[in-house]
Amino acid sequence: KNYFYPDLPKGYQITMYDRPLAVWGYLEIEGDEGEKKIRITRIHLEEDPGRLVHKAGAGHVAYTLVDYNRSGIPLIEIVTEPDLRSPKEARRFLNKLRATLEYLGVYDGEREGGLRVDANISIRGSERVEVKNISSYKGVEKALTFEITRQKNLIRRGLRVERETRHFQEGRGITTSARSKETENDYRYFPEPDLRPLRVKDWVEAIALPELPDARRDRFMATYGLSLNHARTLTGDLRLAEFYEALAAKADPALAATWTADTLLGELNYRDMPVTTVPLDHFANLVGLVGRGEVTDRVAVDVLRALLDAVIAGETPVTPSAYVKQHNLGKGAADAFAAVIDEVIAENPQAVADYREGKGAALNFLVGQVMKKTRGKADPKEITPLIAARITPEEGA
Repeated sequence: KNYFYPDLPKGYQITMYDRPLAVWGYLEIEGDEGEKKIRITRIHLEEDPGRLVHKAGAGHVAYTLVDYNRSGIPLIEIVTEPDLRSPKEARRFLNKLRATLEYLGVYDGEREGGLRVDANISIRGSERVEVKNISSYKGVEKALTFEITRQKNLIRRGLRVERETRHFQEGRGITTSARSKETENDYRYFPEPDLRPLRVKDWVEAIALPELPDARRDRFMATYGLSLNHARTLTGDLRLAEFYEALAAKADPALAATWTADTLLGELNYRDMPVTTVPLDHFANLVGLVGRGEVTDRVAVDVLRALLDAVIAGETPVTPSAYVKQHNLGKGAADAFAAVIDEVIAENPQAVADYREGKGAALNFLVGQVMKKTRGKADPKEITPLIAARITPEEGA
């Protein structure tokens, strides 16, 4: 494949053309209007060119750096049909593709630059525009959103959409023109005489597919009784799925799913931590504390944050049970909060009077005040009847 550009110093690129590795597959995703198939035109091998690093100036590219460290390394290119109808669908497809490649063992999700995206966009009836080398899934969604808006604005003003290649400036959320887009004939394809045919028939026949994301999702729902949303979240990443499955063997599977998908993932994303850094036994211990009612949900979140912060700091974290004991965070017996309850009742006579007049919301207010003073240590289910008993007048009084 012949072309002249700074990222290709030898002037041509070795690529599969007439006989790709695979043709006409598909991936199913959750589309904007339900399940849909995204057709895959072809999968082929080619060599990686260099990497261009564009430095932005005042509304333009000020200069470009060239990195040849990855030049010549083989890569797999996966080409799809124009079945994606929105930036959100594109991002969902990429998430599904990444998970599938991880499950197959052909992609390491932790390697920087391991999966890059070139996005082609066109408004019906107009020329196709390619946005090159987008480095993140969020970036793909942002680049497509910007480019669709840009092209619609051009058409609305009666202008022509040029066939070109553009670069996405992630920091600014915009695309900028790079060069006019080549046609197939411009590449002047011809056979590489120094390469022998690559015969893959024996390899294909020896392949045994592992459990893929959809199959594991269905198994999690059947085995652990998980909701579709929880099962989909937990199987969308291979390491997360493996973490959850090991956790489910040590803690209640349903509660483990809730705490992993709804709480742990948010804390990890906030800290930019991979799930592989979470001590499994410590997290199982925390889920167990919640399941046995030994700590409130609010306290459990605080303990989890302390655990993750210790990991980031390179410290050896104590077990959640030990942490709760050291900081006196466990749910106390009823008499442990008696003094706080009496204090709250004394400080809020109007709420007490309102409750005695039949206003149930006043009791919730008093419970909230106790929770505030105990910093979430008190269990609302435990203290609500205690407060009610103290402020309900005795019969005949």
